[in-house]
Amino acid sequence: MQLAKADGLRVVADAAPADDELVRSLGADQVVDRGPDVAERIREVVPGGVEAVMDAAVLGPEALGAVRPGGQIALARSEGEPGTSPLGDTGKVAVQNVFVPDYRYAHQKLDSLRVLAEEGRITLRVAAEYPADQAADAHRRFEAGGVRGRLVLRF
Repeated sequence: MQLAKADGLRVVADAAPADDELVRSLGADQVVDRGPDVAERIREVVPGGVEAVMDAAVLGPEALGAVRPGGQIALARSEGEPGTSPLGDTGKVAVQNVFVPDYRYAHQKLDSLRVLAEEGRITLRVAAEYPADQAADAHRRFEAGGVRGRLVLRF
């Protein structure tokens, strides 16, 4: 959301009621309730459908319904072969699988993230720090779910 706002985009996000304030603080212009039929709720806010969806919550086909024809959906956590859509036939919606390691040599893009962080336009959210010898505890916490931010190991 913060990257979208830094680019001047309007952000419509979904969130559980308990996360509404957090999502707004990260830049959402409007928030709809998370859950089944989320695409319908997004289309109530943007009747023609949104131009693009960043699906970081693995909503899959549920998120696809919010995208207008000619729009696009980016999948942050998807499975399948590169160039294929885990969503099946998406009609007139382009699907982009985003794989973070693909950007490890994109120095200019990575440096632009550094600049945005230094300017305070994006935040680096750390949920907790663990000494390296407690890495197993950090993994258990992550696997339990509900972590807001990153778990950092100190060496």
